[in-house]
Amino acid sequence: MRNPSAGKSLKLTNVSGRSILKRIDWLSVFIYLALVLIGWVNIYSSTFSEEHTSIFDFGTLYGKQFFFIGVSIITIVIIFALEVNFYERFSSVLYLISMISLLGLFVFGKTIAGATSWYDLGFFNLQPSELAKVATALALAKYLSDIQTDIKRRKDQLYALLIILIPALLIIPQPDPGSALVFFALIFVIFREGLPLFYLAIIVSLILIFVVTLKFGTVWLIIGLAIMIILLFGFKRKSFKIPVIPLSLVNIAIIVFSLSVNFVFNNVFEQRHRDRFSLWLRLEKDPEKLDQIRKTIGYNTHQSEKAIESGGFFGKGFLEGTRTKGDFVPEQHTDYIFSTVGEEWGFVGTATVILLFTTLFLRLISLAERQKNAFARMYGYGVISILLIHYFINIGMVIGVLPTIGIPLPFFSYGGSGLLFFTVLLFIFLRLDTNRLKESF
Repeated sequence: MRNPSAGKSLKLTNVSGRSILKRIDWLSVFIYLALVLIGWVNIYSSTFSEEHTSIFDFGTLYGKQFFFIGVSIITIVIIFALEVNFYERFSSVLYLISMISLLGLFVFGKTIAGATSWYDLGFFNLQPSELAKVATALALAKYLSDIQTDIKRRKDQLYALLIILIPALLIIPQPDPGSALVFFALIFVIFREGLPLFYLAIIVSLILIFVVTLKFGTVWLIIGLAIMIILLFGFKRKSFKIPVIPLSLVNIAIIVFSLSVNFVFNNVFEQRHRDRFSLWLRLEKDPEKLDQIRKTIGYNTHQSEKAIESGGFFGKGFLEGTRTKGDFVPEQHTDYIFSTVGEEWGFVGTATVILLFTTLFLRLISLAERQKNAFARMYGYGVISILLIHYFINIGMVIGVLPTIGIPLPFFSYGGSGLLFFTVLLFIFLRLDTNRLKESF
């Protein structure tokens, strides 16, 4: 005899599944699929060999990436199958697991290109820092959305900062400063939720002082401060009183920090880091030394710029990139994948990729702003922060406007761990978004 309650349960499940499909933001899904597809095509082009016979050859890099695209799609299905409350409920557990996985690298990690950042799992290498990005974004959103958290309190500000700092401090010694830098982008989530802009002003000021000191020196910085003070006193209104003591203390702090910059640059930074800053800020005046830097530490960026320039407006065509075929750009299928787009697809191709990313970011901001649930909103901004800093730094270093930092282009660069966890990062948010206007049955 048929059980009527079982049939009712199955019917409700099917209705719920259809309801979720209706509430998915398909524009974001379409952009994701477009970026993954275009990325795979360029991975294929940058690693193609006449000896390869099939796109399903998992012994090739594009074959492995194809496999992980399939794994990522299966993962998306699992993400939407789980209850929407699962991610908030178990965010602390996921964060703890990811921190343990980072600690385990110091014992069981595999070293690749000088960084002990991977676990060797046989068929592929797992990079736990990618999992840590997802877990940290979830944990930060969970903490900030807690009813007992008040971001105006110093104690709560410190705890929120520690959630970001812990994974970064575990990743820096690997050494992988590029991945560690990504975590600091999550600070913008805290600013979005009410952290005083005073702190942001301090961070931006320190960066500017650091760059200005390297470029022009402390003496010119002091001269600039003196001119600004003269103008301030010369054009102030009589009714306006300048706080002389606080202003003096700020200027002294600026000068002390500026004096420390050269010490840090020359004694803390490694030579390869100094060379990258020298190339980026054009600090080296000797043409011969500058040329030597371009041929060594700046070789990748220099060749990448040449590859993009050679593409012109329409590009050389698929599999027709001479610099790509000649392996002029090292790591062209990973961190420098954008140079393949520039050479083979030209300005049209690079503009299309940039337009897709820009549309995705704007769409995610719109989704985050319309969230009624605080956890979903904060996690959404965490997703945006992580993806945006990857995008900004990766393309910036490929075209030579930023120093070389080894981080991939999301959904685009070769790498199983990167593709899988970028997918998880994005689709957890899209799953949370489906709960925004949840229908009742």
